[in-house]
Amino acid sequence: MSIPFFYISNYNPSEKTIVLDEETSRHVVQVLRMKEGEKLNLTDGKGNLISTEIAEAHKKNCLVNIQQSIFNSQHSRKITIAISLLKNTSRFEWFLEKATEIGVSEIIPLICERTEKEKFRFERMKGICISAMLQSQQCWLTTLHEPVQLANLPISQFASHQKYIAHCLEGSKKELAHQQIVKSDNQIILIGPEGDFTKSEIELALKNNFKPVSLGETRLRTETAGVVAASLLCI
Repeated sequence: MSIPFFYISNYNPSEKTIVLDEETSRHVVQVLRMKEGEKLNLTDGKGNLISTEIAEAHKKNCLVNIQQSIFNSQHSRKITIAISLLKNTSRFEWFLEKATEIGVSEIIPLICERTEKEKFRFERMKGICISAMLQSQQCWLTTLHEPVQLANLPISQFASHQKYIAHCLEGSKKELAHQQIVKSDNQIILIGPEGDFTKSEIELALKNNFKPVSLGETRLRTETAGVVAASLLCI
């Protein structure tokens, strides 16, 4: 049986013990019925893998002793997906889960001209990313941003990135799968809403040196396009 794996929001390498929060403590003690002396693995989502042993199995503030802490370096490439929010929240949540499992570094929810829903429950969405990180046994948590208007996307932050926009309008586009991806480079890709980006949004991206790309021969749902792009860029 594998050692249970949990997330902690704060980690001080100088400390010898950690008190787990109430939700994690309850899961460890009441759901998994773990006892003193049993092992837990923790991560702060910043590269640290912390091996611990339960010292006090309390259902509200479980205390664990730190036995070993190993730092795992982050992947040299940074993959950012800026993707429109969706009317169907569960579909956007599915995208977050899969993109995190695949290893996307950063996700920026976009509000575009044709975005139908702008409400965003940040803490719930971050929780989905945390669960996906733990499920896929990773020690780096995908950085999730608050939604931003496409026109206000901080392009200057991505000056060193390879920049792509996936859209459905006719025109000269290259297959993302056939792009020459330099493994040491960083990439960002824009994924539009149901109904696609508007012509003016595409023109804005092109003016900012985003290259138009296709994700294949079929038209994909927004969340599917995001996962396909994540898979192609994270290979």
